[in-house]
Amino acid sequence: MNQLGVRYVQRKVLHTLEFDKVKEQLAEHASSPLGLEKIDALIPSSDLEEVAAWLDETDEAAAVLRLAGYAPLDGVVDIRPHLKRAAIGGTLSPQELLEVAATSAASRQMKRLIMDLYEEHGGLDRLSTYADELVEVPALEHDIRRSIDDHGEVLDAASDRLRSLRGQIRSVEARIREKLENIIRSPSAQKRLSDAIITIRNDRYVIPVKQEYRGAYGGIVHDQSASGATLFIEPQAVVELNNALREARAKEKQEIERILRELSAKVAEQAEPLARAVESLAALDFAFAKAKYARRLQAAKPAVNSRGYLRFVQARHPLLDQEKAVPNDIELGGDYTTIVITGPNTGGKTVTLKTVGLLTLMAQAGLFIPAADGSEAAVFRAVYADIGDEQSIEQSLSTFSSHMVNIVDILRHVDGQSLVLFDELGAGTDPQEGAALAIAILDEVHGRGARTVATTHYPELKAYGYNRPGVVNASVEFDTETLRPTYKLLIGIPGRSNAFDISRRLGLDERIIERAKAQVSAESHNVENMIASLERSKKQAEEEEARARAALEEAERLRAEWEQKWEELEEEKAERLAEATQKAADIIRAAEREAERIIQELRRLQKEKQAEVKEHELVEAKQRLAAALPKVEKRKKRKRLPHVMCSSRVMK
Repeated sequence: MNQLGVRYVQRKVLHTLEFDKVKEQLAEHASSPLGLEKIDALIPSSDLEEVAAWLDETDEAAAVLRLAGYAPLDGVVDIRPHLKRAAIGGTLSPQELLEVAATSAASRQMKRLIMDLYEEHGGLDRLSTYADELVEVPALEHDIRRSIDDHGEVLDAASDRLRSLRGQIRSVEARIREKLENIIRSPSAQKRLSDAIITIRNDRYVIPVKQEYRGAYGGIVHDQSASGATLFIEPQAVVELNNALREARAKEKQEIERILRELSAKVAEQAEPLARAVESLAALDFAFAKAKYARRLQAAKPAVNSRGYLRFVQARHPLLDQEKAVPNDIELGGDYTTIVITGPNTGGKTVTLKTVGLLTLMAQAGLFIPAADGSEAAVFRAVYADIGDEQSIEQSLSTFSSHMVNIVDILRHVDGQSLVLFDELGAGTDPQEGAALAIAILDEVHGRGARTVATTHYPELKAYGYNRPGVVNASVEFDTETLRPTYKLLIGIPGRSNAFDISRRLGLDERIIERAKAQVSAESHNVENMIASLERSKKQAEEEEARARAALEEAERLRAEWEQKWEELEEEKAERLAEATQKAADIIRAAEREAERIIQELRRLQKEKQAEVKEHELVEAKQRLAAALPKVEKRKKRKRLPHVMCSSRVMK
């Protein structure tokens, strides 16, 4: 098939795996038509570098939301048509000018936010590239906001002339109303007027006059009632004033047009940078929509590779209630490249199949996936899927034929860079032949190196994964107590029939069940027993693993607790040692000061001959003092106290 055919297959699989519904959810988080346009055009990429870049954009947008808590994109509009018209000399409407101001304000605010975070935290390389293209035109924003209010009305402050003209208009209107008020309140008005009100016809002030009194006020008839009994007349007394009012309003309109032309010309001066800013705002709105959607799904950024390896940790289908969805660990492309999920049609198999496909498409579209950290996605050249009843009514094809048409299309293109999903492979025909076809098709796709996940209820495929390298059997756990699937994927354990258990739970006579069991071949019975044994062993292993993990976590907790206590004891020991050291040092310094004082006192007494102190007595005192100081020094060394020097004057 040509490249057009490949694109058709890809579009079809996007619909089959409900990628369009993911886009609908994503669109709920866009802030502008620009973001919606990007989302509408979103399709997965098969280029590893492009996918990695898209994921980085989502990650950076998520970081901005964490750090700042918001993205200032409200009021952003696709103003590119406005810019084009302004650039060729067109005049923009007040509403269009307001949209230019709002979009340029968002550009300015977003630029400052991203650049401030980039300078403070770094790590926003891709978003900062977009921010470089954003413009700051505060003068243009100010001129527009000063001239036009939020309702699109041109303000008096737009120009001195407009303010003056509107003052004139208000003055003339007041004079007209005053004259008409005098008319409708006159004694004759009750007889001549249909109603004592002032109204407007053809932009001129008029009063409702009864037909028979049409000549009472002179002037001009502008309209009449449906019955013809009332004429709306502009009395002669206000004709000149109405003319003056019309003239003032015409001048007002001309001034407003001049103001709008002037503002449009200022927009034209910034048309090119504003157009580039719009492109960047579109990309940023798209990135933040992806980040908000990731937060909604509690999704994680997957690592990506081109070697066909995927590992989804605690993966959930994005379209299910995330609080109720059962998470599963799914790995493909490592020890095995094909997973065959067997078991009866009790639900869960197709959900697992779609989860693998949809999460792959999401990752390749730059979206975070509803899975835990540590997940990894492969970037495939193509994803193919044959899921559900896609019977072609136009071609009058049976279910089997419809599936086979899809499978034939898939086999024309599948290679080692493909992900292939088969739901109920070989169904819709004779069970023996269907099982044989399923095995042959799986062998073909597996032989080409494709990554494959297939579901089937044929018992013949239960042993498929045991005698083929790179293939593993799996099943979706079924709770025979509740008669419901648990939706938990069991890798390495093929599905087994639960018909006897379900029938027993629903009350079928035990004699009938035993009679039915006798009809099952010994080989099938042995296989079912083996599967049941595997399930018990796996469950036991999981329970033991859980206990071991709990014990390890408790040991880690205790170790951390004892380490903290040890650190606290060491800190206390160090504090006490430092305190003792300080006290010892204080004692030594006090002793030195006292010794110095005694020596000085002895010398003073000797000089003054106020005491009978012999020279040899003075020498003996010096020797005793000198002998005492080394002992202090020795104690200081034993206690690792800081060295304190004795004054050399003591030994002189």
